[in-house]
Amino acid sequence: MSNEIDNPSANTHIQEVIATRMSRRGVLKGGVAVTASTLLGSVSLSACGGSSNDDKAPLALNFDAVAKNKLDLVTVPAGYQTSILHALGDPLSLADAAWANDGSESADSYNRRVGDGHDGMHYFGLSDAGAYSASRSDRGLLCVNNEYVVRPYGLHASGRTSGATRVAAEVDKEVNAHGVTICEVRRGASGTGMTMVRGSSFNRRITSATPMDFAGPVKGSSLVKTKYSADGSSTRGTNNNCANGYTPWGTYLTCEENFTNVVSRAAGDDALRSPAEVTALNRYRLKQGTASSYLWDTPTTGSADDYARWTASVTGASATDDYRNAFNTFGWVVEIDPFDPSSKPVKRSALGRFAHEGAWPCNPVAGKPLVFYMGDDSQNEYIYKFVSAANWDAADIGKGLAAGAKYMDAGTLYVAKFNTDGSGTWVELTFGKNGLTAANAIYPFANQADVLTHARLAADSVGATKMDRPEWGAVNPANGEVYMTLTNNSSRTASNTDTANPRYYEDLKSGTTTQKGNVNGHIIRWREAGSDAAAVTFAWDIYLFGAEATAAANVNLSKLTDVNDFSSPDGLWFDKNGMLWIQTDDGAYTDVTNCMMLAAIPGKVGDGSAVTAASGMPTLKGADASATTVRRFLVGPKDCEITGLAMTPDRKTLFVNVQHPGENGSLTTPTSAWPASQTDSASTKRPRSATVVVTRTDGGEIAV
Repeated sequence: MSNEIDNPSANTHIQEVIATRMSRRGVLKGGVAVTASTLLGSVSLSACGGSSNDDKAPLALNFDAVAKNKLDLVTVPAGYQTSILHALGDPLSLADAAWANDGSESADSYNRRVGDGHDGMHYFGLSDAGAYSASRSDRGLLCVNNEYVVRPYGLHASGRTSGATRVAAEVDKEVNAHGVTICEVRRGASGTGMTMVRGSSFNRRITSATPMDFAGPVKGSSLVKTKYSADGSSTRGTNNNCANGYTPWGTYLTCEENFTNVVSRAAGDDALRSPAEVTALNRYRLKQGTASSYLWDTPTTGSADDYARWTASVTGASATDDYRNAFNTFGWVVEIDPFDPSSKPVKRSALGRFAHEGAWPCNPVAGKPLVFYMGDDSQNEYIYKFVSAANWDAADIGKGLAAGAKYMDAGTLYVAKFNTDGSGTWVELTFGKNGLTAANAIYPFANQADVLTHARLAADSVGATKMDRPEWGAVNPANGEVYMTLTNNSSRTASNTDTANPRYYEDLKSGTTTQKGNVNGHIIRWREAGSDAAAVTFAWDIYLFGAEATAAANVNLSKLTDVNDFSSPDGLWFDKNGMLWIQTDDGAYTDVTNCMMLAAIPGKVGDGSAVTAASGMPTLKGADASATTVRRFLVGPKDCEITGLAMTPDRKTLFVNVQHPGENGSLTTPTSAWPASQTDSASTKRPRSATVVVTRTDGGEIAV
């Protein structure tokens, strides 16, 4: 996950906004002069097509909380069981041999093997006729993001060969291990467990070399013309696929996050660029002289074009003679039709270009536009939403990429501005509006393709609110409220701590000053105005603050206890019953426990109160957590991140991804042997990212 500062603008931080808001609302010296309901009560509860839970039986958490632990296991509550669906290198086809635990698999075979760095995923029910079936639970297609190559313990024989020039075969294998894995899954004759159907005609790998089309306003733009696609209509590969999304018509959205990591740019390249190009490249953290951490551009054997495309340097007479624009071909939301293995993925440019963590749909309402929420996962970046020009028609379910063209190629991109009075505004990012013109002082926008390709600069220009690493989002199916994790922000210091996120710790544990900033993160939520998902105003509060249970009350603001304390919330997902699932990617609390997943009953915006944080600053938060509303459901193995989750429609099978177990070890000094250690505590096999299946031993619904 990205954790660097890319945003040099002077735009307001959300912390400053809350500080101003609370001071205006009369929160003085820790006293509360106004309630959350006063601040937030003027907006309807029925936003985004949701409906109130008031007439339904209340949710209840029906499992014993899992204890914090440092085991090399996936630990689940009593009465639950786990199995491994697939892991890095497992073959999708019948023709390839099983993963050998020695890195001997060929690069080409990773076009038919499960990729690395399991992350976001989604389950799609599959009918007997091979079509999308939203209600099918015993047979489906599971789409899993493969975000990156994990220090490649399982990929290469002896790890990555050292040196400034990479071995071509290793690069080829890494390129093929990125992207997305699609596989058919089925239940057996009895039970709720799942297995992968090896050899299914639906099984498919989409990699960093897969041909893809552009669609929307950027298609054909000079900004994406390359030697590979002189007309700017296509490109190769999707990369650093972190979180995800899905569409109401049954397609998968994979989202390109840390794409800067795979592209290099030569020293002295600024002199060959226009001032506008230099501004844009710098804003997206690709300054001249930047070497890719992957060094995919360095092999000197094999097809030169396969490696030249990983450098965004001017080397030819024009953009169609080199790959100077290759950088602009990443950072998009990519739509995939899992039900048509012959289809080409499509980069939907109308949703903007940034470090996409994911793209989550609002609850669809017939005759209303569709809305997708998105976060830009870097420190001090922004929250966005896209509103379709077309209104939703359920007759489009199952129409694949044609429906995607209808709903995702035309619409309006907005960025969030959190106002000081407890409200928020979605600011339109359209060429010719809000100063997004050639006369703009930050960047001279030429057209809408320019605005979308450089959405960060557009958001800077309109004064969007800086956030603490916006990561996963989720929409409550019960009431349409939207939640987004703000994982952490290590750039916060004593000099810029404010009332919204008092996350500067100078003496947290050991008396050192090693832990600083918003190290534990929080979850923000908002409620759109009225019943219209396309509304341009909203109300918001902070749902939960991450903290250790033993932290002081003015640090542990949500009153977390041993059954539910957490740090660095990342993954986030609502099941169809309205239960919220929270996953962590943490480094601040891993001396006590491995990363985890919690289940929560979410409440509503405005159900909390104003409080005063450690620095003496006031803030507004949701209702206090308790053992009945937030509870730890799962703890992962050593050094991992818990990320990605999906569930069958009957809520009886849960899929969870474990990424980079053993991340802090090496081939010679491993710290984990998971997933082999899940069933063999004495195993010495290499650690691998993998997908876990969780079920109840009695076959019942998960967590309730």
